[in-house]
Amino acid sequence: MKKHLNTLFVTTQGAYLAKEGETVVVKVEREVRLRLPIHTLGGIICFGNIMCSPFLMGFCAERDVAISFLSEYGRFLARVQGPVSGNVLLRREQYRRADDMDVSANVAKALVIGKLANCRTVLQRALRDHPDKINKREVQRASQQLNSLLIELQSDLPLNVVRGIEGKAAHTYFSVFDHLITSQKKDFYFHGRNRRPPLDNVNCLLSFLYTVLMHDIRSALECVGLDSAVGFLHRDRPGRPGLALDLMEEFRPFLADRLTLSLINLGQAKNKGFQKKESGAVLMDDEMRKILLVTYQKRKQDEIFHPFLEEKVSIGMLFHIQALLLARYLRGDIDGYPPFIWR
Repeated sequence: MKKHLNTLFVTTQGAYLAKEGETVVVKVEREVRLRLPIHTLGGIICFGNIMCSPFLMGFCAERDVAISFLSEYGRFLARVQGPVSGNVLLRREQYRRADDMDVSANVAKALVIGKLANCRTVLQRALRDHPDKINKREVQRASQQLNSLLIELQSDLPLNVVRGIEGKAAHTYFSVFDHLITSQKKDFYFHGRNRRPPLDNVNCLLSFLYTVLMHDIRSALECVGLDSAVGFLHRDRPGRPGLALDLMEEFRPFLADRLTLSLINLGQAKNKGFQKKESGAVLMDDEMRKILLVTYQKRKQDEIFHPFLEEKVSIGMLFHIQALLLARYLRGDIDGYPPFIWR
């Protein structure tokens, strides 16, 4: 359990939250592990088997401290909230800002900067860790092109130009993705991004991880009261979670792409775990899907240094922290949205 940005994250299974005077008390096996004054909290997020006393829930509702319940793996379940909430004001501000093309361009630019910086880091890590196994010249070229595009993003740019740069960067990054696969090349190859359906094993892994990642990010946005359908980089389209797709951009390379490469290069993903249908679609079997989910959840438990908070956080908390930072920006508490940049 840890407090970030006025939000208490409770992840210890079997924890019990109760009210004592003006404080929130967290107990594990009847032993007090944490005690926080209610006025220091803006929200409580509980993962998995976490219990709350009715008195605490009523107390938090009176003090406008929302309690969100998620599954242990981060799927949004429910939210306990009082009758008066600032969330409607937050969403109205989100809609106003999304309608402003200049604001949308600035938010989109921050998101794309995060994505490009993290894509470049994936390439640089590969150059550092596997210099004798990859095409160094091509990967270095792509890394330099991403750096040039990052420099372009330092200027004031309209939204369509920002989106154009994002598309160009994605093409550059994926043009060398196959070079980052250093084992099982016969069965795991990447000749370009394809989906709906994926047509090879690598795209099948990427699509599945992107889907899981998107659901985690939607849960995080729900917890802070943002509308996951109204984005800045991804414009409104019926049925599309635009804001979740926006926030996902900075996490794709850092989490999903790196995990895909690790599963392949370390031999955890095997060709026998995939089936090619007559239509050309490639699907995972249940065992491969289980391996993928277990590895993903273990990865979320790892800790990493957050450059904006300047402290260590678990990777699974990053989605919630970035959602909170975006909400703070929309409320006017901070001057800009600081994307998560992996170092």
